[in-house]
Amino acid sequence: MNKSRFENGLELLTSIDGEAGHKVLESLQDICPDLAKYTIEYPFGDIYARSGLDLKSREIATVAALTVLGNCVPQLKVHLNAALNVGCCEDEIKEVILQMSIYAGFPAALNGMFAFKEVLVERAV
Repeated sequence: MNKSRFENGLELLTSIDGEAGHKVLESLQDICPDLAKYTIEYPFGDIYARSGLDLKSREIATVAALTVLGNCVPQLKVHLNAALNVGCCEDEIKEVILQMSIYAGFPAALNGMFAFKEVLVERAV
């Protein structure tokens, strides 16, 4: 039997983000469960599931994009954890954030690095 986009996406989300991804979904249930569903189906059920990039490369791209946006710290922290979960090492993530200082400026890179620092502290506990 074929799995639905949601089932495939939820399985992939769990393998990448673990508990953090589920917390995001749970936080949407009382206000907009459809957004939680769409967050699973499209990004994880469709895009992350594609074969063109491995999960590590996808998370590097996602960390870079969220760092550049500069206003997505909660999402950035989820994906910083995810990057570590799929095989990125601390130094690789630091280099990605540092690289973004060229394109997004120092404020965005500083915010990204401070978010990463928080993630590392939280993971050490």
